[in-house]
Amino acid sequence: MQCVVRCAVCGETNLTFVDLSQGMRQSYVEACQVCCRPNVLAVQVNEEIWDVSIGTEYAG
Repeated sequence: MQCVVRCAVCGETNLTFVDLSQGMRQSYVEACQVCCRPNVLAVQVNEEIWDVSIGTEYAG
């Protein structure tokens, strides 16, 4: 599922792909597509309505 997240450092929007087969709660590091700084993405999926919420924080 493709999702939009904001970089925790520069605030720019990024596109990311959430692999729903990896579980309803996930956490991984992904570099910002603009400033290249690492962001920890904390993903939570609401199974009832298939809504994805993603929190970001700087991984530095």
